[in-house]
Amino acid sequence: MRKIVQALIGAQWGDEGKGRVVDALAQEVGVVVRYQGGANAGHTVIAEGKKHVFHLLPSGMLYPNRLCIIGNGVVLEPEQLIKEINELAPAPGDIGTKLVVSRAAHVVMPYHKRLDAASEAFRKKNNPDAVIGTTGRGIGPCYVDKYNRIGVRAEDLVSPESLEKKLRLNMAEKNPLLEKIYGEPPIEFESIYRQALEWGDFLRPYLGDSSFEIASAIERGERVLFEGAQGTLLDVDHGTYPFVTSSSCVAGGCCTGGALGPGRIDRVIGVVKAYCSRVGEGPFPTEDRGEVGETLRQNGGEFGATTGRPRRCGWLDMAALRYSVMVNGLDVLALTKLDVLSGMDELKVCVAYEMDGKRVSVFPNSAYGLEKVRPVYESFKPWKEDISGCGSFEELPSAARDYVDYIERDSGVRVGLIGVGPGRESTIYRDF
Repeated sequence: MRKIVQALIGAQWGDEGKGRVVDALAQEVGVVVRYQGGANAGHTVIAEGKKHVFHLLPSGMLYPNRLCIIGNGVVLEPEQLIKEINELAPAPGDIGTKLVVSRAAHVVMPYHKRLDAASEAFRKKNNPDAVIGTTGRGIGPCYVDKYNRIGVRAEDLVSPESLEKKLRLNMAEKNPLLEKIYGEPPIEFESIYRQALEWGDFLRPYLGDSSFEIASAIERGERVLFEGAQGTLLDVDHGTYPFVTSSSCVAGGCCTGGALGPGRIDRVIGVVKAYCSRVGEGPFPTEDRGEVGETLRQNGGEFGATTGRPRRCGWLDMAALRYSVMVNGLDVLALTKLDVLSGMDELKVCVAYEMDGKRVSVFPNSAYGLEKVRPVYESFKPWKEDISGCGSFEELPSAARDYVDYIERDSGVRVGLIGVGPGRESTIYRDF
């Protein structure tokens, strides 16, 4: 059956390579929807030898004549979005594809970034164990305002009267917090107000009703791909709370963040790296702080696309992957960066945990539970061959095929795509 609506999510702690998988799938779809998160995510796509990093734009933007949508569940950092649009445009306003930005998407304001940084500094000073390790992009404070019902939405940027009312309300609340709690200077209304109106002037042509656009595309029979940011284990409900992001990264998030009924989703794709990485604070059972971790970091280019921070690296965690399969209802896996494991002297996989002297196979979806576990490893035969030129599964070394087969058996989900290099062309498709 032809899959009309597909949701693509990260099955680990983010940075799984979702951008390159979306780029691969975008060849076959008409609409790509980014449905949650903000500029704290960085999706990297390498096309025709050129590297593109999208923080807010959907990763389908590199294909002409596509409809790309930023849904209501995304929090927009206008300066970043404008920068990305201008970098793609050969001429002003000409980005080669249709972009629709939901009028209901909330806006990250300058004071959100101020509050983000001040809050982290406050935690570090008063309770270092509570430091989250945010990107400092104001994502959390913006979502707080959204659910506190005082947020500025994209539609307010083109409505001076509404914008003024909301900004003055926020000034009255946030300035005492900045000054009296965090010891920071207050926010000046006029400069932010003028800046926000300028953002609105630029973004006005792109603002629209994302829910209507998505529904209309589905009715026309267009293939629609929902692109998630971050990963399952960073989900605000289902991740390693409190060391999580502020949005719903699991497949269900596309229903609210992209205005879609759950019954309309035909297939859920989970992107999983051939090993694991994590950015920021929080427990990470398979983290290797020695030579193995450094080798994975260097060979895999594991440095944040948003912050440049080195990522923490370690072996693949199957207990975590099985958990992602469960909470997302994954139908197929896209396995990325298999080539990074080429040439390793050893190859291990975490198959279960030890907790309080007992072996457990269930992933505890809280930081406090995960801090208590110790990984139980199984060793696999490594391979030395360079696999970046392999065009089919059969061309892979037998040890690499065995590794993929094990992931399929243990997760219970078919691996339909294998990334053997960073570029578009370095992709093996297996009935994907």
